[in-house]
Amino acid sequence: MNKTIRRASVFALLLVVSLLVRATWVQFYDSKALADDKNNRRNAIRTYAGPLGNIIVGGSPVTGSAKAGSGDLAYKRTYTDGKLYAAVTGYAAQAYAPTQLEGIYQDVLNGTDTRLKTAMDTITNKRADPGDVVTTIDPGVQKAAYRALGETKGAAVAIDPATGRILGMVSTPSYDPSSLTDANTAGTAWKRLVDDSDKPLTNRALRQPLPPGSTFKLVVAAAALEDGLYSSVDVKTDSPIPYRLPGSTHDLPNENPNAPCTDASIRQALRYSCNNVFGKMAVDLGQDKVRAMAEKFGFNDEQQDVPVRAYASVFPKGMDKAQTALTGIGQFDVTATPLQMAMVSAAIANGGKLVSPHMVAQITDGDGQVLQDDNKDPESRQVVRSSTAEQLQSAMRTVIEQGTGTNARIPGATVGGKTGTAQHGENNSKTPYAWFTSYAKSDSNGKEVAVAVIIEQSDAARSEVSGNGLAAPVAKAMMKAALKN
Repeated sequence: MNKTIRRASVFALLLVVSLLVRATWVQFYDSKALADDKNNRRNAIRTYAGPLGNIIVGGSPVTGSAKAGSGDLAYKRTYTDGKLYAAVTGYAAQAYAPTQLEGIYQDVLNGTDTRLKTAMDTITNKRADPGDVVTTIDPGVQKAAYRALGETKGAAVAIDPATGRILGMVSTPSYDPSSLTDANTAGTAWKRLVDDSDKPLTNRALRQPLPPGSTFKLVVAAAALEDGLYSSVDVKTDSPIPYRLPGSTHDLPNENPNAPCTDASIRQALRYSCNNVFGKMAVDLGQDKVRAMAEKFGFNDEQQDVPVRAYASVFPKGMDKAQTALTGIGQFDVTATPLQMAMVSAAIANGGKLVSPHMVAQITDGDGQVLQDDNKDPESRQVVRSSTAEQLQSAMRTVIEQGTGTNARIPGATVGGKTGTAQHGENNSKTPYAWFTSYAKSDSNGKEVAVAVIIEQSDAARSEVSGNGLAAPVAKAMMKAALKN
């Protein structure tokens, strides 16, 4: 054979072999990656070829599916009371990745979860009927929170202390997920939501840790009692006024300069929210002991799933004594989500035991058969001794009955709480955040609830911003709804 022809033949053969190798690689190795690629239009066509499963609240679906009417997708997602439940459901949009429960359980809701397949589905390779996600949300609590928050920028969370069930979770301003599910309008709606400076797509209840202010004093008090620094909430502390920040020329002021905060007991200091007491207490304990207690309550947890991943609430490291004093009043670099502060009150209300918070009760198949039951044996841990929890409950009741939290009183219920006003901005130039965390127990039916509320911004004048004035009424509305028969 001619040498040139032989070389050309070998080269052609190599090209054919290369094509076969590439085709084999794509078929057997790259196929799954290509199939799962977010830009693969076939995935969206397959997902919306039929109705999706639903997210259930209070026994009724708050999601649905409707004929798309145009385009290559047969169905689109719909929402009932979309703004009310947006922080729970998230959105399932044709052009954007699903979020919140829609994202966590997208395989259940679109029928691709292998647990949904019947024997016949496996034989025929047919997609299974979609399943449903049954939440722990109480519609009464959810509506009470949403109405009470109104036009403010803020968030609220309510938890059943004994079970960890999240009864309500609201973030405002909210948005209607339905605006993102119509292919004709989704682009405009998306741009408007993303460009909105109030960040309505952010779930503030889970994903916006902010300085917790004086609500963090509960954590410091718990550390002091557990450590034995003080034997009870009624023992006088060593807390002079003025209290000078260690190594500094600055004194730590109290919000009310006339409050009886000199050497005040923990009960008295919570009642009047004495900064000098808890600033010095944090220094006396040392940052490591305060951090250890904070982490028992859930701070610094990078894997807090409810089942949506919550951003970690933070208690910092590597501080000097002046900075440690500021953490004692929930300032410096301490941050917390409303979920986290609700967990603090829930553990105190539950005898010191923190039950892992969760907002999904069950996953069911298309016939209503339970595939997963998250209500059974949720994880729990003992954060503080029951005797410590009882003392903190008592001190928190004093805050409501005689102190800074009177707006959360509920007739026929035992209520304990803690207010907070957190400064922020350069030289505290911005409007403070108003916080409130609390627990309540019905005197008639024994129901319990723990709540945390933050108001980031409202129409109130700066001088009128307080946890009792802005956040406590929201908490009261939620607690009343949760304690109903």
